[in-house]
Amino acid sequence: MSVILSNAFSLQMLDLQRTSNVEVEPLTLDEVRQILKEGFVSAVGHQDTAAVLSDILGLDVPCNRINVHLTPDDVLVVAQLVGGRLPEGSTKLPDGFSFQFVKVRVL
Repeated sequence: MSVILSNAFSLQMLDLQRTSNVEVEPLTLDEVRQILKEGFVSAVGHQDTAAVLSDILGLDVPCNRINVHLTPDDVLVVAQLVGGRLPEGSTKLPDGFSFQFVKVRVL
């Protein structure tokens, strides 16, 4: 099983040659920390987002632009930024911004 942290979910992550059922479950910040504490692969493609997530989670979240292809064994944790684009150079979450976390699994 792979645990992947991303700042987005895309249909490109699925095998579009077959029917897929996708389960999306909201997570709390504590649940995210629990899931990620045993290790994860970062698929966070923006440096500022990675820096802010590192600060919020207390974990090293490297910027890592990779293609993700989900299998039923994978867990994708999506950190969805709410509030607009982060100001360039952000390392802390600015006022008026938040993250919504969800767990995505392909069934």
